[in-house]
Amino acid sequence: MKTNQFRAMMLVLLMAVISLGRMNAQVITVSGTVTDAKDGNPLVGCSVQIKGTSKGAITNMKGRYTIQAKKGETLLFQYIGYKQERRVVKSATLDVKMKADDVVLEECVVVGYGHELKATKSVSAAYMAVCPTPGIMYDAVNAEEYGQIQENGFKSVSDAPLSTFSIDVDAASYSNMRRFINKGELPPVDAIRTEELVNYFSYDYPKPTGSDPVKITMEAGACPWNADHRLVRIGLKAKEIPTDNLPASNLVFLIDVSGSMWGANRLDLVKSSLKLLVNNLRDKDKVAIVTYAGSAGVKLEATPGSDKQKIREAIDELTAGGSTAGGAGILLAYKIAKKNFISNGNNRIILCSDGDFNVGVSSAEGLEQLIEKERKSGVFLTVLGYGMGNYKDKKIQVLAEKGNGNHAYIDNLQEANRVLVGEFGATLHTVAKDVKLQVEFNPSQVQAYRLIGYESRLLKDEDFNNDAKDAGDMGAGHTVTAFYEVIPTGAKNEYVGKIDDLKYQKKEKVAVKPTGSNDLLTVKLRYKAPDKDVSKKMELPFVDNKGNNVSSDFRFASAVAMFGQLLRDSDFKGNASYDKVINLAKQGLNNDDKGYRREFIRLVEAAKGLERTNKN
Repeated sequence: MKTNQFRAMMLVLLMAVISLGRMNAQVITVSGTVTDAKDGNPLVGCSVQIKGTSKGAITNMKGRYTIQAKKGETLLFQYIGYKQERRVVKSATLDVKMKADDVVLEECVVVGYGHELKATKSVSAAYMAVCPTPGIMYDAVNAEEYGQIQENGFKSVSDAPLSTFSIDVDAASYSNMRRFINKGELPPVDAIRTEELVNYFSYDYPKPTGSDPVKITMEAGACPWNADHRLVRIGLKAKEIPTDNLPASNLVFLIDVSGSMWGANRLDLVKSSLKLLVNNLRDKDKVAIVTYAGSAGVKLEATPGSDKQKIREAIDELTAGGSTAGGAGILLAYKIAKKNFISNGNNRIILCSDGDFNVGVSSAEGLEQLIEKERKSGVFLTVLGYGMGNYKDKKIQVLAEKGNGNHAYIDNLQEANRVLVGEFGATLHTVAKDVKLQVEFNPSQVQAYRLIGYESRLLKDEDFNNDAKDAGDMGAGHTVTAFYEVIPTGAKNEYVGKIDDLKYQKKEKVAVKPTGSNDLLTVKLRYKAPDKDVSKKMELPFVDNKGNNVSSDFRFASAVAMFGQLLRDSDFKGNASYDKVINLAKQGLNNDDKGYRREFIRLVEAAKGLERTNKN
């Protein structure tokens, strides 16, 4: 009898243990709010990931997140500029307060090609959290490549009354800059394209209301780094199209799976990024996957957006290894895109790479020729740069500029979410291509000017009316900003040098005959519809009221432009300082629902400390 009772008790106990195990393994919906531990502000775009898996979520504008997880699993909370937090799932509600991350010293192994050495670098915990295998990262100094930038100087209006350039919607330089600062280094000078820093942010420009897909806005105020000069902001806003109304997309994911893409912040981040995009595909969209290493191949034939699981599984199977036949991959991707071409649709290749092409067509010049032949096909190109230490920005920039598309650098999952989800239409659907600007200055109002940034986008004046000349593209909802620093007529001019009179010919002074106009300048814009080859011109004059009653957006954007000049140690930075950047940026925080502007201020504060450390 006692034996039977004992067996019954053991059976009950065993059932209780099994039941408890099942409860612990139960999948529940976990939700909560992530905030700054110091001021309680919500952290927008914080990455929430289940440890040991690729499952994750992103906090919304209120800092809220929702994720499916099992009791007992660990959630990792990662946000640039903050210490990583870990929390064990115990209930359906899990709020987290994150603390700002101090820069710490970590010993890391620097791995190049065929050699290894130890080095101590100043890196933040947030950076180490997304490094490859713990203790291993690529040397960011020896292998990265950036095209040399010759900064724009002042031009005399009497000699050059016209300024012509292609617009630039890319923002890769900003996230790349952020990556350097977050690992405790100031970025290389040529990694800074000032216009891309400014254009990382969206501004509250008026939307187009007429038949043109773009609207021009202008504003002027005192130049923050030289009070004797004026600063003119030219803003462009592309028409917005609700995601559901966007035409069907024919997408080809072109993925670099060569050996240089191995690691958490390379191929693993690519896979997580593309899954975010896959989650937003509609049934009418389709995706093919082309990969390249030593050779190129089709990983997945065109698959409808309704079959998300099949696309995700193909992405999950990707592994890195081998050399990099990027040229062959590009050609195959265009072939697949043209094979599945959708008339009146969005036909686009999304290239994910560190740009380290080393087999076949691999030079910047060779890639440029290859892309120029293919861009006439009606297939657009989006280039997403990944990796650190071996990042070939110079080559990727060429592809982005010549391939009718755009360029972003993905330094973390939050940035992938911003580019591929938050700006889905702007990133993937072009509403105006070959967009060019030409500014004519009034010599009775302006004696000299300089365009801030856009050095790689400059055009000859005659290129403005030449429809065969390629230029930048604008996506749905995109904003583009350009700044001119202007020296008014009568102001002291120390920037435009004088040239001796010619010996063999006499140059007669041409008297400027005023037209009676009070215009400071006139902006002309040319664009083509995505499926057209003939451009349309827009024109808008601007009168400067000589005041400084500028918008908060103007103040913030000019702070970003000043920061770019400090990072470049510009010859024209005047009396710019990091403190001025911070103070000016704080006056432009009213349009910061997603927290990007506050993040910018944190980066400036960190850069200020890094510069002080370098000087010491």
